[in-house]
Amino acid sequence: MTTYDDPGFAEQVEPFRGELVAHCYRMLGSVQDAEDVVQETYLRAWRARDRYDEQRASLRTWLYRIATNASLTALRGQGRRTLPSGLVPERDPRSPFERGEVPWLQPIADARVPGADRTGLRLAFVAALQHLSARQRAVLILRDVLDFSAAETAEILGTTVVAVNSALLRARASVAPADEERLREPAEREQRAWVEQYMRAFAAADVDAITRLLAADVVMEMPPMLNWFTGPDSYAVFMRWVFEVNGTDWRTVPVHANGQPGFAAYVRRDGRGSYHRHSLQVLALSTHGVVRNSVFVEDDVLDTFGLPSTVSG
Repeated sequence: MTTYDDPGFAEQVEPFRGELVAHCYRMLGSVQDAEDVVQETYLRAWRARDRYDEQRASLRTWLYRIATNASLTALRGQGRRTLPSGLVPERDPRSPFERGEVPWLQPIADARVPGADRTGLRLAFVAALQHLSARQRAVLILRDVLDFSAAETAEILGTTVVAVNSALLRARASVAPADEERLREPAEREQRAWVEQYMRAFAAADVDAITRLLAADVVMEMPPMLNWFTGPDSYAVFMRWVFEVNGTDWRTVPVHANGQPGFAAYVRRDGRGSYHRHSLQVLALSTHGVVRNSVFVEDDVLDTFGLPSTVSG
């Protein structure tokens, strides 16, 4: 936590921390990088506090200007954070695993972001953002997610309204397919019912039950592995392999990430003792069932959700 000599300054800016983390996460695709940039934003703001002119911009707009430009600086020389489905062709579910040594898009726990600021955090949407140029990404987020005006966006980015509008048109065309996933989502109550059914089927290692819950165009991907595939048949082949290798004794813990439902999966392989952390699975749903399962297994990602390494039997 940043410390300030001026407690009044801290009192003014700290309420914006959660939404700034969400903003920087959209820009950077990494929870840790987003939190680092927000810390840098507050340090820059504190150093420049005597130059802040409330007649020119609100405190919120001023902080977003600093955070956006700090994010653009952080993005220089960095590779895009994406998901396997946006990087390589689809693989056969029986093919050997191949690890991709690239910076992967990370999920973010809903608990880290205020509820009102989870708009535009869907994994598929954030993944699509990463394929835009850094400046197009910033324009789209500021205009379409955060509802800044074209003039405010131009002020934040130090450019013109004409340039903002041009970048926005190109960016919208690029991310439109990813936004369709959000438009297909059922009501929250229906989503909970789908997820509860999926969790029960997974805990029971019931592949047939899992398959019945999948949409025809379902996608499964598992960074850092490059392997990904589509369709219930391929999904079922992979899940049978998962249960064959890991066993059929599982526990699930509900999790919410990127404004989406999901769960942490824990497995017990020896028939006794604790269940060990296996994966975090973030689900996207339509009225036809699960349309995407993004599975994360790396400890540094799972640790950001505060998931214990074991749960009791």
